[in-house]
Amino acid sequence: MEYSILTINPGSTSTKIAMFQGENEVWNETIRHSVDDLARFGSVMEQFSFRLEMVLDAMRQHEPLPKLDAVCGRGGIIDPLPSGTFLVDGRMIDRLKLGKPWDHASNLGGVLADAIASRTGIPAFIVDPVCVDEMVPEAKITGLPELPLSCFSHALNTKATVRRAAKDLGIPWDKLRVVVVHLGGGITISAHRLGLIVDTNNVNECGPFAPERAGGLPSGALADLCFSGKHTYEEMRKKVVGGGGLRAHLGTSDMREVDAMIERGGPEGEKAAFLRRAMAWHIAKEIGAQAVSMWDGEQRVDAILFTGGIAYDSDFIAMVQERVQWIAPCLVYPGEGEMPALAQGAERVLSGEEKAKRYGDYYPA
Repeated sequence: MEYSILTINPGSTSTKIAMFQGENEVWNETIRHSVDDLARFGSVMEQFSFRLEMVLDAMRQHEPLPKLDAVCGRGGIIDPLPSGTFLVDGRMIDRLKLGKPWDHASNLGGVLADAIASRTGIPAFIVDPVCVDEMVPEAKITGLPELPLSCFSHALNTKATVRRAAKDLGIPWDKLRVVVVHLGGGITISAHRLGLIVDTNNVNECGPFAPERAGGLPSGALADLCFSGKHTYEEMRKKVVGGGGLRAHLGTSDMREVDAMIERGGPEGEKAAFLRRAMAWHIAKEIGAQAVSMWDGEQRVDAILFTGGIAYDSDFIAMVQERVQWIAPCLVYPGEGEMPALAQGAERVLSGEEKAKRYGDYYPA
């Protein structure tokens, strides 16, 4: 049986929606939100009615719609959870509306999905939110007991990429041992062992620098910079997340612009080429670290999987691959694939392949 599933993915300045019939995407829309439109709202959750009406308007453009079986939204930044598909209920909505620890657009995903699903009495879900936490306890320990590592990653896309690779490799997805490299504005490199993300760099705090993330930093020098009096707390947060990485060095986080600088040559082009190589170096180093994190008495890595927007850049991927292909074969799955991943997660529950989880089972009221 093919199910009709609407997917919703709220971002900082856009809301993506797509209709799926089984595995087939019937249509998709990207609704853009101007800075001026959003500036009048004090928080992300205050944008709810504004975004909902725009989603409903976009849906009307595609009428008559098929009878929906479910609506699935992008998972928000909430408490640590296992991977899987979660039913959106009152307990989860209350938690999403808190906007903690970050006031992030993804928290609207489940709330918007529920608002549309509740009109016709169908279920609303979220799938593999960024707060998925399956890390082994040892991976979270740092040298300061008050600063354990937290787990935030591109879980939705990396989990979906593992499932895609499993089909290509002919191995059940929960029997694979792979390092997954998500390359976007932020970079997640994670060790997927037998269906679980046993270790990962926190995309906002650790690992390689990225187009707009500073990555791991020398702690002493960072403390000096924080207390130098030159920057406010908010400015420092922006420097490491959003304003770091290639943006800090080159003034852009767009890899296409970096490539254009290199082509133009001169001192700017040489600097851009050097930083491009340096980013590849640090990505490769983190891949090696995550390959080691996979060890549990068995020395086997089935593959290294590359995904995300930068995975379309074959020359950049080749720079990383030449350093790590001795570890395991490299497979490339460009793009983020978040919309089909949402639909697939909902379909696994509707078809009975999986049972929907509930937030309240892990965090009772």
